[in-house]
Amino acid sequence: MRDYEKLMQFMEYSGSEKKPAEIVLRDLQEMIRWISEMGIAARSQARIISGMRNFFEYLVLEDEIKQDPTELLELPKIGRKLPEVLEKEEIDALLNAIDLSKNEGHRNRAIIETLYSCGLRVSELVNLKITNLYFEEGFIRVIGKGNKERLVPVSSTVEKEISLYRNFTRVHQDVKPGDEDILFLNRRGGKLTRVMIFTIIQQLAQAIRLRKSISPHTFRHSFATHLVEGGANLRAVQEMLGHESISTTEIYTHLSDDLLKEAIISYHPRNQK
Repeated sequence: MRDYEKLMQFMEYSGSEKKPAEIVLRDLQEMIRWISEMGIAARSQARIISGMRNFFEYLVLEDEIKQDPTELLELPKIGRKLPEVLEKEEIDALLNAIDLSKNEGHRNRAIIETLYSCGLRVSELVNLKITNLYFEEGFIRVIGKGNKERLVPVSSTVEKEISLYRNFTRVHQDVKPGDEDILFLNRRGGKLTRVMIFTIIQQLAQAIRLRKSISPHTFRHSFATHLVEGGANLRAVQEMLGHESISTTEIYTHLSDDLLKEAIISYHPRNQK
């Protein structure tokens, strides 16, 4: 409705008394130019256009109009801002800041190590089940977006941290009914929430006075970036992240300037002797 109201505001501003069924592509293009001049960001413009498309698609379905004027309406180009990437030393500092004398110490250390070493989404982490741990085979089974499953290799470090948490903390907890198979639990024996994971990370970042703004996703992005920097095949990284499109993986796994410089110097024909 807010998007529709913007359209009506523009029609009033432009002095047009057109009804929705009379609006054509040029009217919508002028509207987008108008909201752009108002300083509305490209991402917000794209959302407004999406709302317009839904509205006119509805009019077509209701047989109010014959031609959808949004069919040729182009979306503004939206630049993707890459999140922060943690250096390996910064991840070690975060892990070392965890107080293992506290009840949640081993759990938090296992959480950070799993986020970074397996590149999990926070939703995948909080829903990780004990029955999906296949340490003997060297994998964990992850349920990702769209309920799609994938196998992610686990390092000996992840196995060690999870085992320490299970043996020293989780085994002593009273688990809430229904959460018996959930790996990471809160103090009351229930499943952790995404907000709790975010809070844990924020507290650790404050403890080491980290200047970067980080979230659970930062570890996933760092995981992919460090793999690519280490020479990992992009297709393999795509599989481990659970991306349907390789283009999504390319967005998440940017290369450092030094690596790009080295690649150009090493492989560009003008630099060959």
